[in-house]
Amino acid sequence: MEAIKYQNPDKEGYYGQFGGAFVPEMLYPNVEELQDQYLDIINSEEFQKEFRYLLKDYVGRATPLYFAKNLSEKYNTQIYLKREDLNHTGAHKINNALGQVLLAKKLGKKRIIAETGAGQHGVATATACALLGLECIVYMGEVDIARQEPNVGRMKLLGATVIPATSGSKTLKDAVNEALRDWINNATTTHYIIGSVVGPHPFPDLVARLQSVISEEIKWQLKEKIGRENPDYVIACVGGGSNAAGAFYHFADEKEVKLIAAEAGGFGLESGKSAATTFLGTLGVLHGSKSIVMQTKDGQVIEPHSISAGLDYPGIGPFHANLFTEKRAQYFSITDDEALESAFELSKIEGIIPALETAHALSVFTKKKFNENDVVVVCLSGRGDKDLDTYLQHI
Repeated sequence: MEAIKYQNPDKEGYYGQFGGAFVPEMLYPNVEELQDQYLDIINSEEFQKEFRYLLKDYVGRATPLYFAKNLSEKYNTQIYLKREDLNHTGAHKINNALGQVLLAKKLGKKRIIAETGAGQHGVATATACALLGLECIVYMGEVDIARQEPNVGRMKLLGATVIPATSGSKTLKDAVNEALRDWINNATTTHYIIGSVVGPHPFPDLVARLQSVISEEIKWQLKEKIGRENPDYVIACVGGGSNAAGAFYHFADEKEVKLIAAEAGGFGLESGKSAATTFLGTLGVLHGSKSIVMQTKDGQVIEPHSISAGLDYPGIGPFHANLFTEKRAQYFSITDDEALESAFELSKIEGIIPALETAHALSVFTKKKFNENDVVVVCLSGRGDKDLDTYLQHI
């Protein structure tokens, strides 16, 4: 597939100045194997036939594109929700997990490792491994294990081994570090399923392509509903950025479609407790790729904070760093309190309890005025049952 300025990286895995593969020498053979084979495998007729079958009959795709009448009336615009929360396992993460487990089988790997923050990627990976018969090990920060207990239980029920990351902030970045160490030690037998558009090339591109089913469906669903494929705006939350990459993918080079991303502002940009990378970050290397990273002047990663475990990451993927730097997408910082309010609002006026991650995207409507006839698609990336304890503490 011919590279497009925003949609795909160049041959070295760069989106503009961001990307690449900065990995220890012991990992390079694994990364090189993926770089050499991922496109041939995922674009093959055999892979696509099996992947599409599972997405349809196992995951339950296509997910609905729902016109949110009550929300639209409140904000005086035309709001559609892309219901990724209705996927099997409750979030968009299953799209990537299934695709990568299929890819791993084609590469002859017997063992899968993954990292997870909110737990949805871990559940999705455990689900795919159970279905396709591979061993599954999931690394998760000790703090995230405590605040996402229902998902930890699901992973174990599905047969996965959950290993706590006990260093650093004991959250997502530390789980990534532990998973990378495992991959170095078990390079020949193991495939590492990165859950977002982060990490060394080809992971950002691989994950974006597997998640691009989201924007692919939005186009034909909008055509059915309003007679045109392109909305005026697409909004999604961004931590590493996989649901946003999937929702933006087929619109990235359609300049008339405006892209909006919501980052986790935590307690506020000046608080020292935030995860709003585009506002607080600088150019750096994190987990194998060059991107925008929250770091000190001497390159030490600054601990992020977000009420939502899935956005609690001190960087963004190179796909998003390029969109931000080139001003192709607009990025908003949403505080914990703002996200909670938006979660409660959607629950009470549409009867949909969103994930805390998704609630950040919904908060954009309190920050930006849209026109009455604007068609605005929000990627409703996950359901909120995993966040119920947090919601009940603040209700």
